[in-house]
Amino acid sequence: MNKRETPSLSQGLDYYKATMGQVEFDKHPDTIVTFELKNRGANKLSTYVTPEQLSARLAELQDGWSPEEVAYLAGLTNQDGGARFTPEYLDFLADNPLPPVQVGYDEHHELTVKTTGAWPLVTFWETVVMSELNELYFAGKLAAEGSSLDELYAEGERRLDSKIATLRDRPDIKFSDFGTRRRFSYDWQKHVIERVAQELPSQFLGTSNIFLAHELNLKPIGTYAHEMPMVYGAIEQMNGNDPLDGHHKMLRDWETTHRGDLATALTDTWTTDYFFTDFTPEQAEAWGGLRHDSGDPFEFGERVITFYQQYNIDPRAHTIVYSDGLDIDMIVALADRFRGRVNLVFGWGTTLTNDLGVKANNFVMKATTVAEASLPQYEQGTVKLSDAEGKHMGSPEDVELYGQRVKRAVAMGARAYQLSVANNAHEKQLVAV
Repeated sequence: MNKRETPSLSQGLDYYKATMGQVEFDKHPDTIVTFELKNRGANKLSTYVTPEQLSARLAELQDGWSPEEVAYLAGLTNQDGGARFTPEYLDFLADNPLPPVQVGYDEHHELTVKTTGAWPLVTFWETVVMSELNELYFAGKLAAEGSSLDELYAEGERRLDSKIATLRDRPDIKFSDFGTRRRFSYDWQKHVIERVAQELPSQFLGTSNIFLAHELNLKPIGTYAHEMPMVYGAIEQMNGNDPLDGHHKMLRDWETTHRGDLATALTDTWTTDYFFTDFTPEQAEAWGGLRHDSGDPFEFGERVITFYQQYNIDPRAHTIVYSDGLDIDMIVALADRFRGRVNLVFGWGTTLTNDLGVKANNFVMKATTVAEASLPQYEQGTVKLSDAEGKHMGSPEDVELYGQRVKRAVAMGARAYQLSVANNAHEKQLVAV
């Protein structure tokens, strides 16, 4: 586990950043988005990391994509054997640096991180900032406490041995590495992936980390994150439309861009109740799976099965991707509960790549505001209504607005709700005339 010498942007990038970026480039290249850091955990990040340290690390990566990294993306194919990414998008990545990042302190002397720029470029800072900040934090913590890295690695190895032994006895369990954002370090993530790829080859499906997928000849794993419907909703609200329109518009743009591939839908951006209201029977049939990221995972699984069955769709032909706070015990329990009833895949994050006996951090780097390049002074906030209230995001006013509209849509049904919104908009136009 030698320390990396030359930093590469994609060492801290999840694959969904590139797959989302293609849609963003095609549909909203001039949309300006701001990302900001929010620490949701008890660990104070500034205890072991200064703004100067983090700024220096990020400055090494601001030039963006290297020719070798772009060439790797250019060689990836979709399910039909065609190019995953368009030449125009790849040229865009090769020709543009990333927007600047501002790092400082807030009034509580906690770190602040903020970056604003064109959506298809600024998006890449999210997982890069998180992975770099985690690595600096844990290195600083070890140095301050005089702890032994070798002893920490030994404990991590012991825990990894136990996980691998458990999984070896459960060949039905399939999983991917989703641990880039919350890893202990790049070196440790690489070591973990090398071991599980070698020792559990029929169960380990791939990694979300673009650099490691390339270097280790593994499948890159990822579709889209909450960022997509959040920004789409803000765009609709900014243009005077119902923000909930952003959800189905985003799904349609995803389908158009990726031509039926990468068809795993994230369900909890504006609550799973709303998702199942808005997701059509045709989409349920066409999309290969659904991703769970908040709320009770067992209740979610039962609900997914019922949802498919009500449309006479065999749940066993579709997949649930579990990706919320997984540990080995939860993975085994979910596999036991739903074995033979629906296909399962586990997107395993923190307890795969950051389980060495040191308390993991809990912070996020989320899209918070949206504007258009022609009118950058008019910003619209984004909203997330997770199935876990502690994960809600947005101003109180916007959270209330979205919440009321979601309740109405769920009560009425998506199509009746959309018709009522359209009728109200039409009446307002007539009054204005």
